Amino acid sequence: MIEKLYDRILHRNPGENEFHQAVWEVLESLEPVFTRRPELLDESLVERLCEPERQIIFRVPWSDDAGRTHVNRGFRVEFNSALGPYKGGLRFHPSVNLGVIKFLGFEQTFKNALTGMPIGGGKGGSDFDPKGKSDAEVMRFCQSFMTELYRHLGEYTDIPAGDIGVGGREIGYLFGQYRRITNRWEAGVLTGKGVLWGGSQARTEATGYGLVVFTEEMLKTRGETLEGKRVVVSGSGNVAIYAMEKARQLGATPIACSDSGGYVVDEKGIDLELLKQVKLTERARLSEYAERRGANFVSGGRVWEVPCEVALPSATQNELDEKDATTLVRNGVQAVGEGANMPTTPGGVRVLREADVLFGPGKAANAGGVATSALEMQQNASRDSWTFEHTEARLTEIMQRVHHLCHTTAERYGQPGNYVAGANIAGFELVEEGMVAQGLI
Repeated sequence: MIEKLYDRILHRNPGENEFHQAVWEVLESLEPVFTRRPELLDESLVERLCEPERQIIFRVPWSDDAGRTHVNRGFRVEFNSALGPYKGGLRFHPSVNLGVIKFLGFEQTFKNALTGMPIGGGKGGSDFDPKGKSDAEVMRFCQSFMTELYRHLGEYTDIPAGDIGVGGREIGYLFGQYRRITNRWEAGVLTGKGVLWGGSQARTEATGYGLVVFTEEMLKTRGETLEGKRVVVSGSGNVAIYAMEKARQLGATPIACSDSGGYVVDEKGIDLELLKQVKLTERARLSEYAERRGANFVSGGRVWEVPCEVALPSATQNELDEKDATTLVRNGVQAVGEGANMPTTPGGVRVLREADVLFGPGKAANAGGVATSALEMQQNASRDSWTFEHTEARLTEIMQRVHHLCHTTAERYGQPGNYVAGANIAGFELVEEGMVAQGLI
C-alpha cells in the first residue's frame, strides 16, 4: 500500500529527488501507524499531506553594480497550515529549485509540529547566490524578491525567516521593502530580525544551541553527557558556530569544522571568536581562519575523517553519506545530530542505526531555530522584548520536550531509540489530527 502511494507521488512530482527522498523517509516510518489505523490511507490523508497547499514561482529581476541586468527565480511553497500560519525560512543558493523547496517545506511541516507551537510548514528562496555580491547588490535583489513575495505574506498567513544565504543583512533588506510597499509596521511578518527592530535575543544562536541540547538529551538516555567529548561539525555558518559554542559550554571540545573549500582541524579547540570574525564579519574562507590560528587546513576532503565522539552535520542536504558514516563509526562516534535539513543520506542513516549510534534527525534536532522564531512572533504580538536568558531557557525547555516526544513515541511503536521513527510519527500524528478536525480542505 505504501509503495503504491509513493509511486503516485513520484509520478505527480517528477525529477524532484530531494522531495522524493524526504517523502519516502516519512512513509517508511509511518507503516506501523497505518497498520493500526488503515483508515488514514483510505481517506487519502497522506496524499493530501504530501501535496503543498500552494506553490508560488516568480521572476526576480535585479541589476548589479555595473548596471547589468540579471534574472533569478523565486519560490515560496506554502505546504501545510493545519496547525497555524505557514512558517519556514528563505534560502538563497544556486542549488535552489522547486524540488528542494518542496522537500524543505515538507520537512518543516513535521518539524514545526514537534515544537508544540501553533505554526504550519512552508519554505522559500531563490537560486540567487549572495556570495561575492556587494551589499548594494544584495539589497537590490532582496527588494525585487520582496516586491513579488509581499502579497503572499502576513503575520497570520505566512511568516518567512532566514536559511542558507539569508542572514540578518538579507532579512533587514526584505523587511524594509515589505514595510515600504505596505506602509505597515508588521514586525511579525518576518523573523530573524535585528533585536532593535523587533527581533528576538538568542534567535541567531537558537538552531545551533537547540541542536546541542537535543544531542545532550540523547546521550543522557545512555548515561552519557557531552562533557569531555570531541565534536566535529560540518559548515561554519550560524548553525555550526553556535552549535560549537553551546557544546563548549557543556564541556565538549569542538575540534573541526568546514566550508566549501575544505575543513580545519584545531586540536586545541576551535577559537570561536576568531571564527566568528572570519566567517560572520569578514565573510572570508575557512583557510583564512587556519592561517591566523596556525591550525591545520585540509583543502577538499571530508570533515568526517576527523575522529570524534559527536558529529553535527550542519551544512546542507545529503552531505554525510554511507562511506562517511562508516568512517565515523570506525572512529568511535557515539552520537550524530543533524543541524542541517536531511544532511545524512539514507545509506548513511542505515549505517549509523545498524551501529547503534544515537541519531537525531533534522526535523527534531534542529527545531530550535523555528521554535525561537515562534517565540519572536509571540514577542511581536505582545509588543514585548525578552532577555537572552529568558529566551534561551524557553528554547532549552522546548528542545527537551521535543526530545521527550520523539523518544516516547518511538517506544510506543516498539522502536526504542529510533528517533527517525519517533520524530516522523509524532509529527504526523499532530498534523493529522489538525487536518482531520478541519475537514476535507
